[in-house]
Amino acid sequence: MGIIDSHEALRAIVGEAAELTQKKVIDRIDEHARTLIEHSPFVLLATSAPDGSCDVSPRGDPAGSVLVLDEKTLVLADRPGNKLIDSFRNIVDNPHAGLLFLVPGMNETLRVNGRATLVSEAPFFDSLVVKGKRPKLAVVVEVRELYMHCAKAFLRSSLWDPSTWPDRSALPSMGTIMRDQLSLPTSAEELDARLDERAMTQQY
Repeated sequence: MGIIDSHEALRAIVGEAAELTQKKVIDRIDEHARTLIEHSPFVLLATSAPDGSCDVSPRGDPAGSVLVLDEKTLVLADRPGNKLIDSFRNIVDNPHAGLLFLVPGMNETLRVNGRATLVSEAPFFDSLVVKGKRPKLAVVVEVRELYMHCAKAFLRSSLWDPSTWPDRSALPSMGTIMRDQLSLPTSAEELDARLDERAMTQQY
């Protein structure tokens, strides 16, 4: 393998970013970013531990659920999950975090980097209630960098084009995956039924 072990070697292959691309990074939530955040029902939260190991966690809520407190601060509610708390343990130990906001049907994405803080109570918690459920935790992000990412990845992948989607029957179900990976005696069908019920009844 041709291993790249320096910035100089990397730039020799990739080249320099265009001036406009370098200038697009801002340090605040402007009106356009606020609009995209308000319309995004899905965000990826990236964190890392002190040893450098990384984690990316999907976060989903009705569009408008992520709060923008001001041009420097946004808030994500925590919802019931698997309780592994990988992201939260990382934030406690290393507050640097990255966010990627997606808007269905839009090929561009909004990237945010900043300092994350985990909180269990704040005046804005009442605004994080969804379907009558108040979260126990929230992630407050102080924005350090914000910029739009171009559409190329979504155009190459045709992510929003249903005609390119695989036949779901050709893919293993979650129950099948768990049965095989964990060597469980339970049938895949029974596991799928349990998972479906849990997903529907424990969303919030």
